[in-house]
Amino acid sequence: MSPQTAIVQEESAAIVNSTVTPNGSGAAAILSAGIGSFVVALFTIVADKSVYMENLFVFYKPTGPLSGVTTAAILVWLVVWVTLEWRWRKRNLALARINVVTFALLGLSLLLTFPPLADLF
Repeated sequence: MSPQTAIVQEESAAIVNSTVTPNGSGAAAILSAGIGSFVVALFTIVADKSVYMENLFVFYKPTGPLSGVTTAAILVWLVVWVTLEWRWRKRNLALARINVVTFALLGLSLLLTFPPLADLF
């Protein structure tokens, strides 16, 4: 066997024997962050436009509905993160698509919390 053939066989064996680390846990964290930020924006608009929801979101009177908006959004974020982590922990996912969705949600949440746009609702 020639030295070049031996090197190629060793490289092939290394590629076959290498394990691919699943990226599902990271993907779950990334996507849940985007969903959580979007939920903050959504809850903020809902609390701003509905007196009933505004009163429902008041958990601590000195801060007003902001206390409930952030607490509820954190709970949604945690539930989404735990659920996605449980479902994706052993999977290898296309991170490019997840990153695009996450950045779109982050952009929407930024736009929805911008006062001139939020006032349109």
